Amino acid sequence: MTLTSALLVALGASVGAPLRFLVDRWARRHSRAGTTLGTLIVNLVGSFLLGVVAGLPDATSWVLPLVGIGFCGALTTFSTLAFELWVFLERREWKPFAATLGISLGAGLPAVWLGWAVAAG
Repeated sequence: MTLTSALLVALGASVGAPLRFLVDRWARRHSRAGTTLGTLIVNLVGSFLLGVVAGLPDATSWVLPLVGIGFCGALTTFSTLAFELWVFLERREWKPFAATLGISLGAGLPAVWLGWAVAAG
């Protein structure tokens, strides 16, 4: 990785991470679903955007480090999803566990495909 690529990753992450924080705080204030809604939103949006980046036929060399790795990497969060699922398991809250897992995977994979299809045209 070049210094330029590393700086592009850092620049993308400097936008993705605060946006993730803001989406999470918004979701906690405006949703009965609480903590999991923010995680779901950022993961689905990030999945779609990563699909777009992957589907771009003539993407320039700066798009993947800036948007794909930096922005999407900082915006999305597998670790928070895993933690939220763990909390549901500990509390034996089976319905929210199944819904969170099912929606995350069931909507995340199609989001990547849709992003790729949109970009690939």
